[in-house]
Amino acid sequence: MTEQEILVYLKSVNFDKQLKKLNKIKNKKVLFYGAGEFFEVVKNNYDLSSLNAVGICDRRFYPEQEGQDFLGYKIIPFEKLNGYDFNLVLVSTLKYLPVLDSLEKTFKGKKIKTEPLVNKPFVAILKEIFG
Repeated sequence: MTEQEILVYLKSVNFDKQLKKLNKIKNKKVLFYGAGEFFEVVKNNYDLSSLNAVGICDRRFYPEQEGQDFLGYKIIPFEKLNGYDFNLVLVSTLKYLPVLDSLEKTFKGKKIKTEPLVNKPFVAILKEIFG
């Protein structure tokens, strides 16, 4: 998707309203998961500063990149997640269902909640599941 297409999509799912709800989250240490073009467009066009973000994780980050900056967030390689304190993962990918499933398995038994940064309408989720 192009940046313009992503922006149109974000408007169509009322991301402004979703972000207002997210901004009300208090006492949560947030980890963004997904550092692709979708997250870049969100970050560059919306104010995420009220979220208490400890960093950003993506499987594309290597251990030697740990602590470096990515769009203003500290890089946390997937292999080093256990060394960080966070209790909410916001999945910042367009197709988030497989990522949510994988992360929920990764954090099983821990008090870490995973949810999408951008919620889709139920019909869109069904289309994603069943093609």
